[in-house]
Amino acid sequence: MNAVHDAPRAPSHDGEVLVAQRLAKHYPVRRGLFGHGTVKALNGVSFSLARGRTLAVVGESGCGKSTLARQLTMIESPTSGALAIEGHDVAGADKAQIAALRRRVQMVFQNPFASLNPRKTVEQTLGEPLLINAPMSAAERAERIAQMMRTVGLRPEHAKRYPHMFSGGQRQRIAIARAMILDPRIVVADEPVSALDVSIQAQILNLFMDLQDQFKTSYVFISHNLSVVEHIANDVMVMYFGGVAELGNKRTIFANPRHPYTRSLMSATPAIFESDRRIRIKLEGELPSPLDPPSGCTFHQRCPYAIERCRIEEPALREVDGRLVSCHRAEEVGDADA
Repeated sequence: MNAVHDAPRAPSHDGEVLVAQRLAKHYPVRRGLFGHGTVKALNGVSFSLARGRTLAVVGESGCGKSTLARQLTMIESPTSGALAIEGHDVAGADKAQIAALRRRVQMVFQNPFASLNPRKTVEQTLGEPLLINAPMSAAERAERIAQMMRTVGLRPEHAKRYPHMFSGGQRQRIAIARAMILDPRIVVADEPVSALDVSIQAQILNLFMDLQDQFKTSYVFISHNLSVVEHIANDVMVMYFGGVAELGNKRTIFANPRHPYTRSLMSATPAIFESDRRIRIKLEGELPSPLDPPSGCTFHQRCPYAIERCRIEEPALREVDGRLVSCHRAEEVGDADA
């Protein structure tokens, strides 16, 4: 797995549990009656995740966030690139090894009602992963289920109830309990609070953080809400058009984003206090077609800093001011707006 460490990544930490190297996922599609094309939903994404830390993945719809989640949870296989989980190469693993690795990576979905089987009680939902993966007696499973329900803030005596008998926030707690019951090393959370009332979102976010403190679980937290990201993340990866625009420590990126796309996202974040508000940066144009990507930098058609070089040369992901940025003019962007 030495190849996993070749490309630039975020500053590493002790105890890396996940390393992605140039992950790509391409989908063949038909164009017209006889034509064919390729959609590059994920195109060369590299990063690492340390034990007990949270990497937030942000970007607008269609940037590849959910495709990345499916690669990390091994729901799909990447077209190319490498993925290592606790040092184990996923690409070179056999079926038994993949099954073992899947127990270490769990997922929490956006819609808690859609992700839960309406015909199964909470006890059955939480017991199924244990029944399949853990050699436990019925009594041990029941105790583990009751313990996990208490941990996520649910009453164990409600284990016989069905999902429709709970509120949205309670259903998401059930989904989190299901993800955590096998004591995974990594949890991929795909917009886990966006379907909840604002008053409930903070409770669920605090639950994620409490569980991380207790179990030292690592999170890949996918979100479009930068206020949520600022609250929960240690590191931030900004994606655009299937690639990495900016990657680094949360405080570094929020203090002075160096990619024009990151700056536009930050400027759109609501703030209560006037001192926290940024000058609004409105992007012109729309996302390019995934079937006909532009040459050079994929962002140049919408970028106010674009020059001729941006139109012909794809920028490399490189270190600038304590983070990684894929922009030819990264050194100028932050200073120009400071």
